[in-house]
Amino acid sequence: MAARVCRRVRAHGRVQAVGFRDWLARRAAGRGVDGWVRNRADGSLEAVLAGPEDAVGPLVDLIRQGPPGARVDDLEVDDEPADPGAGFAIR
Repeated sequence: MAARVCRRVRAHGRVQAVGFRDWLARRAAGRGVDGWVRNRADGSLEAVLAGPEDAVGPLVDLIRQGPPGARVDDLEVDDEPADPGAGFAIR
């Protein structure tokens, strides 16, 4: 069984008003990844993802691509010490 990890991700580019949060929530739930996603006032998208490394890692790779209509110019990924708990929320 893979170790549980928690990562904070910030995506920059055309990441708002393209359905990114719903797209990410569906993919996270389908992979058993907990956490949340939200739009930030600066136009970026922020998410905290927690779960097995073999689920979180590929999800981060998907965020680099984004949904149709999105353009991710830069992605910041950091380890996150606080586990968000069970489930996935859109904030």
